[in-house]
Amino acid sequence: MAARVVEVANGVPGLAAERAVTWPKRTRAQLSNGLEVILAEAHSIPKFHGELFFRSGNAAAAHRGPGLAEMTATVVRTGTRKRASRQIEEDLRRIGADLSSGAGADTSAISFAGLSEFAEPLLGLVNELVREAAFPDAEFERERRQKLEEVKLERTQPGFVASARLRKVLFGAHPYGEVSPSEEQVAAYKREDLQVIYREFYTPENGLLLLVGDFDAAGMLKTIEKVFGAWTGKKPEPTAAAAPANPRGRRVYLVHLPGAVQTQIVAGCHAITRKHPDWVKLGLTNSLYGGAFNSRLVMNIREDKGYTYSPRSGVHALRQHGYFSVSAAVRNDVVAASLTEMFYEMDKLRSVPVPVPELADAQNYLSGVFSMGLATQDGLLSQLSTVALNELPDDYLETYRPRVRALKPEDLLATARKYLDSANMQVVVVGDRAQIEEQASLFGEVEVYDAQGKRMD
Repeated sequence: MAARVVEVANGVPGLAAERAVTWPKRTRAQLSNGLEVILAEAHSIPKFHGELFFRSGNAAAAHRGPGLAEMTATVVRTGTRKRASRQIEEDLRRIGADLSSGAGADTSAISFAGLSEFAEPLLGLVNELVREAAFPDAEFERERRQKLEEVKLERTQPGFVASARLRKVLFGAHPYGEVSPSEEQVAAYKREDLQVIYREFYTPENGLLLLVGDFDAAGMLKTIEKVFGAWTGKKPEPTAAAAPANPRGRRVYLVHLPGAVQTQIVAGCHAITRKHPDWVKLGLTNSLYGGAFNSRLVMNIREDKGYTYSPRSGVHALRQHGYFSVSAAVRNDVVAASLTEMFYEMDKLRSVPVPVPELADAQNYLSGVFSMGLATQDGLLSQLSTVALNELPDDYLETYRPRVRALKPEDLLATARKYLDSANMQVVVVGDRAQIEEQASLFGEVEVYDAQGKRMD
């Protein structure tokens, strides 16, 4: 739990010491077929949450086509050899369960939740989906048409366009450089492409089953053995990937959206993954800069200057690489002013140690957010999966708050100098070219693109 308010002195609430977290009993096992299993008992409600992860996502499928792992995960959910889509929905309703599927850059997953007393039939459905998905023609075509509409819509949304351009700039030909397929690529999807990815990715040796909830771990493990024990399949062969781009010097990429009444700004640089020993330091540094509602960036360009409603910064950890970004949607007339303040706050963190009281506030915030994330079965599952999928130390969660508390101003100063790479930040601005190009050119050489990613003169 986060620190508690206990008294008021001079009108300012004081904070008690943080409550200790009671960590649930955790059981790790591996089935004979290679499936990794992690079970955490949480008996507050008679439910359980689960997720079956596969350590392959869109990046691993990129050589076949952008977004194919995501489309595969979507269609997996739509029918098996034994059950059509409607039957799956009826069976889920009958046992009071939810189930969804999806994929990101590095993983594919089936997520589910239900009453503990119906664990075996729900796990049985999950087993059926990963072994006997039918990829019905009609469902595939429906999902492909829907994806086409999504792709068209994405290209009209400045936030998406800006993020996609930044990823392309930072990662180039590496699979992380492709956030979403084009309309042409989606139109070229074939049902057989999805089936190939399904056979390669959805195997027990590539899987991690994580359950959190109201169950006895020993009994649940027996159920898992019974349900998944006959499943077979090897890990997919790793695919070679191009090295990410390494842009040097500050450059600006302007994406022209004619008539846009505001401008989306995103700036970023390469950073680190969760396995790096500096991850916690960078997380706290980011919280001070723009990752919290009372951060310096928010106080500056939202509260003081009123340039934007919601500036933010973040550290994005992918499996192989990571990156740092800062973003804001601002009025067209304050693009240059907003970027100036973004870099001012960044360079200040790189130049002057953080005052101890401000550091303590940031530590309270980060520790409190972490604690709240453990309060539900779903939140605990998310934290445990982060540790397992990123191969973090077994005591990562238990030691997280003490490590945050141990950081000193000099640690954050060194971290900001190392990772908030002001001189090499790549700047993306999405808006009306006529209104923002002159402002953007103050921050580096400008390249201009249209919303589809094509270079403009």
